[in-house]
Amino acid sequence: MSLPDLDLKNPKGGLFQTLLQDIIPQSRRTRRRLWLFAFITPLLLISVGLALGALKKTEIYFYTPDQLYQAKVKTGETLRLGGLVKPGSVRKDSDGVLYFIVMDKLSEVRVSYKGDVPDLFREGQGVVCEGMMVDQTKMKAQTLLAKHDETYMPKNVADALKDQGEWRPQSGMTDKKPKDEPFGYSVIVSSSETSPA
Repeated sequence: MSLPDLDLKNPKGGLFQTLLQDIIPQSRRTRRRLWLFAFITPLLLISVGLALGALKKTEIYFYTPDQLYQAKVKTGETLRLGGLVKPGSVRKDSDGVLYFIVMDKLSEVRVSYKGDVPDLFREGQGVVCEGMMVDQTKMKAQTLLAKHDETYMPKNVADALKDQGEWRPQSGMTDKKPKDEPFGYSVIVSSSETSPA
């Protein structure tokens, strides 16, 4: 596109008006689409920004006790803490509050929890607590998750324990998921039942 010659004697026709005529389509249908695009694009960008902002507020980080100390998490921040329940640390008060210590090889965090305790929760086993930090060494948990069965531990907890040298495969720990079987039972069909008589 070349620049048009300016007509200084005619104020109606100028460089701006000529450029505008070259940019804006002459077809009414095309102009309508252009205005629709110009109207919808900012609305779409605003809605995406609001959605991303809402997702940021619901984000919950997972830490082991040592990672928690290194991250210097703020008081009142909601997070997930995973590790092993320290043997000899579990006690329950008369008001129903359960106190225990979650540990890894390097650090420990004291946890308080009031609510139903999972059946698989016990000392020396893997646990994931979700709640708010009271201070750098204390957590008030709202959710308590015990490991899936006697041998399974969530992969991120198992990886963190392996990194710290706390992984004990001889105790039956494994990071392999158990088989999905109905009601936890294996169905075994013997060869005598399947052969025709």
